[in-house]
Amino acid sequence: MRTPLYRRKAEFFKTLGHPVRIRVLELLSEREHGVAEMLRDIGVEAAYLSQQLAVLRRADLVVARREGTAVYYALTSPQVAELLRVARTILSGVFADQAEPRAGRGAAGRARPPGEAAP
Repeated sequence: MRTPLYRRKAEFFKTLGHPVRIRVLELLSEREHGVAEMLRDIGVEAAYLSQQLAVLRRADLVVARREGTAVYYALTSPQVAELLRVARTILSGVFADQAEPRAGRGAAGRARPPGEAAP
């Protein structure tokens, strides 16, 4: 029996649910990066970055190529970069909503019941 799509989506988002993996994908959204360059930009230990890259490779989100002794990574699809852009847009809206209380909301951000006067 095939795995339902909602479960596959949950696994996909679980894979994305790590700050280092997100940072790697953000860097690779710009262009291909070498491991040494990512180490400098992300600031984690080499073994830790290697583990996170392995998770992304197994999920088919990134692909590696070797050039001499250097290893370079790239996204497998431009849709990964698009997903990160959409997430940024959503989060920007959420943060903007949290910073400015909406009309019809109390000081704590909760909706006022009908007929309740504003303070």
